[in-house]
Amino acid sequence: MLILVTYDVNTETAAGRKRLRKVAKACVNHGQRVQNSVFECLLDAAQYTFFKAELTKLIDPATDSLRFYKLGNSYQTKVEHVGCSPQWKQDGVLLI
Repeated sequence: MLILVTYDVNTETAAGRKRLRKVAKACVNHGQRVQNSVFECLLDAAQYTFFKAELTKLIDPATDSLRFYKLGNSYQTKVEHVGCSPQWKQDGVLLI
């Protein structure tokens, strides 16, 4: 299923900047960045549960926030893109 993850991490302190780097790194490991603090992640239910728990542990809920949008398996009909294309298709083959 396609999960859209957005985050807002307070970076007024050094600890906040460190949390931001950790959250961004975790998101890069699970999906594709589509905006500065927005990631598209193709995950199954178990991966989503693990990923959500990982991010929840990284933030400070008093000053930071996470949003998860579950777009499901037929996300192609729910996402409309205008402008510069992403680097690669989420469900495409990536050869390295």
